[in-house]
Amino acid sequence: QVHLVESGGGLVQPGGSLRLSCAASGNIYSPYSIAWYRQAPGKERELVATITDGGSTNYRDDVKGRFTISKDNAKNTVNLQMNSLKPEDTAVYYCKFSRLRSGGYAYWDTWGQGTQVTVSP
Repeated sequence: QVHLVESGGGLVQPGGSLRLSCAASGNIYSPYSIAWYRQAPGKERELVATITDGGSTNYRDDVKGRFTISKDNAKNTVNLQMNSLKPEDTAVYYCKFSRLRSGGYAYWDTWGQGTQVTVSP
């Protein structure tokens, strides 16, 4: 019911910046949350940041102060601004849309296809 398209990935040098976008379409209604995940080669997929329809945000510890998640309601788009990038940030980044029940618990979600972020000299 919800279709997600990620964009903005690419190759950057350490210390550089990149802005990822997740464009959502379909049956988008509150309450919901949108999250950015990443998966590096040989590693499990990990949560990077989340934002709710109300604007509440959360970040994993190792990206705090470097990454910023935001949303543009008019464009149905969630962005992830990534600054001071490190080689360990290299991964495929995915966005996930989750419908929430009362209390904030997700009961359904869908994923985008992912966009590659590579941080290397």
